[in-house]
Amino acid sequence: MSTILADIRTEYSKQSLNKKEVDKNAIVQFEKWFEEAIQSKVLEPTAVNLATVSSDGKPSARIVLLKGLEDDAFLFYTNYESQKGKELADNPFAALTFFWPELERQVRITGIVGKVSEETSEKYFHSRPRKSQLGAWASKQSTVVKKREIITNFLQKYIAEFAHEVPKPPFWGGYRLIPDTIEFWQGRPSRLHDRIRYTKEADDWIIERLAP
Repeated sequence: MSTILADIRTEYSKQSLNKKEVDKNAIVQFEKWFEEAIQSKVLEPTAVNLATVSSDGKPSARIVLLKGLEDDAFLFYTNYESQKGKELADNPFAALTFFWPELERQVRITGIVGKVSEETSEKYFHSRPRKSQLGAWASKQSTVVKKREIITNFLQKYIAEFAHEVPKPPFWGGYRLIPDTIEFWQGRPSRLHDRIRYTKEADDWIIERLAP
């Protein structure tokens, strides 16, 4: 490796995060930061790392897209038979991590995950572009395929089968993560970053500052 990794450094100095100034409600504070990410034209502001754990305790992570924030829950959609779908069926606890480097910000969220209603999944599925709808049918997500042509052949099959409206696959739908902790991280100079953690207790959020 030609680049010495230890020499790659970034000094964070754009903003600060004051415990006295954040909103008392973690969801409201997230919405504020999320809107600022959109207004700042952050690349893929909805992209979020979803970490799950298998029944035998092995973690895995991947990027998904946030597709809603409803009733204080974070929504995303996927194939229920994928690796993450199977892991969430075995262990419903998960973590989300947003990273917006343009703002030197990170948000970490933990909580319990459950499926959204079939009605909600149907509504979102039919709002997607037709090609994305067909792709949901064509991809047997997380399974081994010997060559890409198998996937494209499936796609052609469903293009012909669903000449008009594409129905939602029974194995595809949404999840909602109900948070129990949300941590806001703001980069600061000398690696002395600001970290404010919200912990849900009954109907209240307990706000604490963490060491960087």
